[in-house]
Amino acid sequence: MEDEKYLQKHLSEISLIIEREYKSMQDVGILGGISGCALFQFYYAKFLDSDYHSNLGIDIVAYCIDKINDGYSFPSYCSGIAGLGWAIQHLQNEGFVELDSDDLLSQFDGFLFERMKFDLMQHDLDFLHGAIGYGYFFLKRFLSTKSDNLKVRYQDYLKELVNELNVQAISESNKLKWEYILDKKTKEKGYNFSLAHGMSSIINFLSRLVQFENFNEISKELIYGSVNYILEFENTNNSFYFPYVVENKKPIETNGRVAWCYGDLGVGLSLLKASKALNNSFIKNKALKILQNTAKIKEPDRTKVIDAGICHGSFGNARIFQNLYKNNPELEFKDAHLFWMKDGQAKANHNDGYAGYKHWNGLENKWINNLSILVGISGIGLTIIDYLSKDFNTWDECLMIS
Repeated sequence: MEDEKYLQKHLSEISLIIEREYKSMQDVGILGGISGCALFQFYYAKFLDSDYHSNLGIDIVAYCIDKINDGYSFPSYCSGIAGLGWAIQHLQNEGFVELDSDDLLSQFDGFLFERMKFDLMQHDLDFLHGAIGYGYFFLKRFLSTKSDNLKVRYQDYLKELVNELNVQAISESNKLKWEYILDKKTKEKGYNFSLAHGMSSIINFLSRLVQFENFNEISKELIYGSVNYILEFENTNNSFYFPYVVENKKPIETNGRVAWCYGDLGVGLSLLKASKALNNSFIKNKALKILQNTAKIKEPDRTKVIDAGICHGSFGNARIFQNLYKNNPELEFKDAHLFWMKDGQAKANHNDGYAGYKHWNGLENKWINNLSILVGISGIGLTIIDYLSKDFNTWDECLMIS
């Protein structure tokens, strides 16, 4: 009970800070921008049965649209218009808002499609910032639109993406892989395994297309090939089974972390998604073994968890293991969920932080306050709501977790 009161106090503080500070954010996207703050307020309104927070969520979405009308044009899924579009469609699907998404969001289709094609030409397949992110938005629209004409449009957009993935896939026997620029400064290239930026996101994305006849055959082929390539580098003698990247056929950074963005959690989640899409028990058992192993790793020097955020922090791990336990009731997942919730609470230890929380910026080596879903208090707050709520919410689809 004391724990619940403590967390409810944090939710109240998070809501107040978001209300006060959201206009200080520059971008509108779902993961790194303002619309993620709206998502928090709507789910908080549902948790409290509160019109006030629902109206605040509406105000935040309206502010995002006003920014675009005033000239804002950054396109990406993580930070820009594609991410805002995903958020608006999700809010409508969940009954939080009543609006005509077809009329509103279709206005951005041509602009975002051209951006996706440009990124494909650059071989930029990044989920957060590149072509897969736009594809994820178009998939959301494909699944949600009430217009037959728009459904055909989004199907064509998705075909363009999947066909280009097929063209760019590098084939080796029964294995497929996609080359990434690992370092933008040096132009160093290799094969990125991560969920945030690499091949795990491609597998995860394609696994959501298998159910549709027009994508079934090619998606299956690409999934099987890329899963085979990733599993080639499985090393069960190591604490973490998979490297972050492969360069010149050599695994790089094999001492991983417990995190959504990079490491075994993202690989395991995407393999599990693939196993369900393909109805493949071999891949499912592999995925569960990977995830169960990761669930047991809790020492700070091995987890490399410094802050509390979703991307590579305690509450991101907590949400992942909560979701895993719901669908795969292994005790390791329950224990890991509770461990990471407690660990996240302990990280609310910054006197000048938002509700006590700060994000560790490793590039600049400093602690900063942040409002976003990806690394800030919106994502922390949503995870706390899920912990306290009887409902099982679906906001984490924005991260390809569910």
